[in-house]
Amino acid sequence: MLNNPYQQSIARSGFGQPENSLLKSFIPLNRLSEDHLNSLLRDTSVEYLCAGQLVVEAGERDNTHVYLLHGELDIIGADGASTRLSAENSDSPFPVAHSQPRLQTVQAASDCCVIRFDSDRLDGIVAWEQIVSYILLDISSRRELDSDAEWMATLLRSNLFYKVPPINITQILHRFEEIPVKAGDVILRQNEIGDCCYVIKQGEVDVYRAPDHRSAQEMVARLTEGQCFGEDALINNALRNATIKMNTDGSLMRLGKQDFYLLLKEPEVMNMNLPAALKAVDDGAEWIDVRSEEEYEIGHCNKALHLPLEILQLKTRMLNSDKRYVTYCNSGRRSQAAAYFLQSLGYSVSALSGGFRRYSNTEQEQHVQLCF
Repeated sequence: MLNNPYQQSIARSGFGQPENSLLKSFIPLNRLSEDHLNSLLRDTSVEYLCAGQLVVEAGERDNTHVYLLHGELDIIGADGASTRLSAENSDSPFPVAHSQPRLQTVQAASDCCVIRFDSDRLDGIVAWEQIVSYILLDISSRRELDSDAEWMATLLRSNLFYKVPPINITQILHRFEEIPVKAGDVILRQNEIGDCCYVIKQGEVDVYRAPDHRSAQEMVARLTEGQCFGEDALINNALRNATIKMNTDGSLMRLGKQDFYLLLKEPEVMNMNLPAALKAVDDGAEWIDVRSEEEYEIGHCNKALHLPLEILQLKTRMLNSDKRYVTYCNSGRRSQAAAYFLQSLGYSVSALSGGFRRYSNTEQEQHVQLCF
């Protein structure tokens, strides 16, 4: 229920959940697929504020990305100077006063609305997206995977394996087993205990469901190539909620529950804390910034190579096999993945543990000149 007059007036004016096209104008939301953006939106909502209400306060660590959707905000610095941000006139794609801890206080200058995302969840999804892009680039360059490229791409763009550590994505594809099937084959039965999931490589399946054990099953959906089914058995340890029958001849890719559980374990990657990384750089190692171009332009380490994770494989020609490197990003997720991939190619690479967000602004200023 809307509990203040402004919320009610906004609702009457038709401003509710923002369109994805608006959200895609913000960084790093512009890097997300529709599926992942919609998944993120399910866990958040628009906040409606009256003039004078605080959005964030200097000194707090709220671990969120805040974006202005409608109205105006005042951004107030430590010296009391204020800058006004207007949703209607601003072309800034970045989150509002984004630093942890907050360096500025932000309050509503007019009745307005903002949307606030959990930074860890957002960063995890961005890392997943960029790692997937890296893997799809690798798949497209390998002739032996031509027949698998389509279902692999659809699978990797889905939310099924979001709980899997991003570094393990490369292992997912190797753990599927191909099974030939015929039209009419029953693959799963409602209320059975589940021990695997499937991806449709070729063909179509029909989904049947009965509301209770006394009712007849009715067809409720038809799934096609690249779509998954049976994943609840992996994620929720639940009974099958539907019967799945092949509508055509085809081929399914099967993943067992135990294989899925193995994929949940984080692989070992060489990490360094900030002081150790800075010493390594002093001794001749080089920084590698694996974030997006937009993030890099906001600020980066002095003399850092820019090798965005999603095109890392294309940029390795810039590296020297005799040199040491330290990868970094905001949280450590993307830099760990980059270090893992580069190590597999024979390079001497460590990742900055936890990313720069792990260290306070004071520590950063003491140890390294950054432009963040």
